[in-house]
Amino acid sequence: MSDFSEKVLAVVRAIPRGQVMSYGEVAKQAGYPGAARAVGSLMKQNYDDSVPCHRVVRADGRAGRYNRGDANKIELLRNEGVKL
Repeated sequence: MSDFSEKVLAVVRAIPRGQVMSYGEVAKQAGYPGAARAVGSLMKQNYDDSVPCHRVVRADGRAGRYNRGDANKIELLRNEGVKL
C-alpha cells in the first residue's frame, strides 16, 4: 500500500460517527492538498468495513458517489444523524 493510501485511510478511519469530511479536507489532512480526486478514487475502491468511506462527501455538502450504492451512503449518513 502506498504512503498516500495509508495516510488517507488513517484520516478517514478517524472521522467520528455523525461527522463528515470533504474529499479535499481528507486530502489536506493526509498531507496531500489538492488531491481530492485521488481521495475519491481511493474511496471508490475501498471495501474494507473498518474504513467509513461513506463519511467522505463532496465539498458542496452533497453525499457524492458510493461504491455500495449512492442510496446506501445517504441512508448510512442519515442513520448517524448527518443532515444532507
